Amino acid sequence: MPISQVVTMKIIDLSIYLDNDTPTYPGDDVPEILQSTTIANHGWNSKKLLISSHIATHIDAPFHMFDDGKKLDEFPLETFAGSGVVLDVNAPKLNLVKKNDILLFSTGLAHDDYPSESLVSADLGKKIVALKPKIVGFDSFSPDVSPFEIHHLFFKNNILIAENLTNLKKLIGKRCEFYILPLKIKNADGAPCRAIAILD
Repeated sequence: MPISQVVTMKIIDLSIYLDNDTPTYPGDDVPEILQSTTIANHGWNSKKLLISSHIATHIDAPFHMFDDGKKLDEFPLETFAGSGVVLDVNAPKLNLVKKNDILLFSTGLAHDDYPSESLVSADLGKKIVALKPKIVGFDSFSPDVSPFEIHHLFFKNNILIAENLTNLKKLIGKRCEFYILPLKIKNADGAPCRAIAILD
């Protein structure tokens, strides 16, 4: 990539902070991030983390809800990067979506506001699957509520689900390059990730 392109590139952080105050899915353990060592006592700083695989900005794999589902580390690395678009979940312009896109939805919900009803209807879910995206993401805890029909629908089609994204509202209707990179956890049902969008 020419230096001129690197200079003009704009990077948008799509990840929320992970700390002891990060909101969790109702019933999940709260994160514990403890100071393990300090420079004063040990000569270096380090932290100890006790977290869920579905904390903060993260990706769900089919194994999250299916015993025989594909695990996160079984997806090729190319799955987690690529072109895509952000849509308003309440008025989705699906004509902007291409095959193998990373498709992200702005929901208008706050990060500590768990949806009281599914954000994606069964009809919209089927239309999304027909477009064959590789990841579908939301700036909310979940696209749906129990019995998680949308999760099941996406997972049956090996579509990954990214949750707890941020800064999507400003990107509605825009096509970007996305990088949603999960921790490399063996046999993962999901993993926290760092997500970014790159605008030209």
